[in-house]
Amino acid sequence: MICLIGFVHGVSHFFHLLLPPLFPWLMHDFGLSFTGIGATMTIFFVVSAIGQALAGFLVDRFGAARVLGGGISCFLLAALLLSVVDDYLGLTLVAALAGLGNSVFHPADFTVLNRHVSQHRLGHAFSIHGLSGNLGWALAPVFMTGIAATAGWRVAALAAAGIAALALLLFAWRRRTLADPPGSLVSGAAGGQAISAFGFLRSPAVWMCFLFFLLITTAFGGIQNFVMPILQNLHGLSLAAGATALSAYLVGGAGGILTGGFLAQKGEQERLIAAALGAGALLTIALALLPLPQWSVLPLMVGIGYCTGIAGPSRDLLVRRAATSRFGQAAYGRVYGFVYSGLDTGLALAPLVFGGLMDGGRFAAVLIGIAALWGLSILTALRVGGVTRQAAA
Repeated sequence: MICLIGFVHGVSHFFHLLLPPLFPWLMHDFGLSFTGIGATMTIFFVVSAIGQALAGFLVDRFGAARVLGGGISCFLLAALLLSVVDDYLGLTLVAALAGLGNSVFHPADFTVLNRHVSQHRLGHAFSIHGLSGNLGWALAPVFMTGIAATAGWRVAALAAAGIAALALLLFAWRRRTLADPPGSLVSGAAGGQAISAFGFLRSPAVWMCFLFFLLITTAFGGIQNFVMPILQNLHGLSLAAGATALSAYLVGGAGGILTGGFLAQKGEQERLIAAALGAGALLTIALALLPLPQWSVLPLMVGIGYCTGIAGPSRDLLVRRAATSRFGQAAYGRVYGFVYSGLDTGLALAPLVFGGLMDGGRFAAVLIGIAALWGLSILTALRVGGVTRQAAA
């Protein structure tokens, strides 16, 4: 069951990058600017952010399995539509449909894992979940551009539809393993007391978790979008070397997620987050300010990715504590859906937050800003840890 959830999470990350690898072909065929084609991803993340907050209610009401099936179906429809689209409006509809599909995965995935995986294995389950997402990100550019370069972007879209169809078939085959335990689909309750559907919005811990995800994902978006030109200008790397450095960061992140799954089981997740993100922030400041030899940039990027990856499983367990400290298992979907909408919000904000600095040539300031966001996220994680421990006492 952990592997099945990991696989569908990898598919969701793959579909994050359904459109971006095809941008060169789409811009040429539809006569689009960078601003115009980039707007499709803004649509994707806006729809996903709003949909993710709402999907949590559907998970709690109808069950995670049904909602997951709907999300995968949206991916299949988005890819099929992309294969026949012939105007910009069609591209925006593809982006919206893919964003809608993406919106269900965090509230549904984490609800399944929390309800079916024993406490002592949750850290490992969250680790596999995060790692599979990184693998989906890594596969999409190679898969989509490779097919588009040889057979055209419409064939690449059909191939992506094939991946969604495979995921849907696998999901249908193993659907019973994801069925919600008896009595879990009820109005929120904790400690025998009824909780209103929107009661979680009055919890400071839930809002701090949302802010935490907003901060760390804005920082991630800054690296994902801008690290290649930053390294070109600060350290003289070539475009190819900059791309390799970004891949090294993602590989380091995957290794950190695996390590973090074991460390998170030891408890004190907020302190582990503080240590990991603090180390990543210091390495990022060194990358921004020190006159480093080019050979050292690659291992430094691996280190930054590794440190931030370690924090991944702990952050997921921290959200679980925020969900269960007051609201019980029946509110998993709502809490995870709302909190993880901060991910999409952060990815949507990152170009706006750092774009002006990039246009002004303040490349070191972007890295320092990323480190500052990690510093602020440490404060929010420590605050969540304190609040949830008081509630559990």
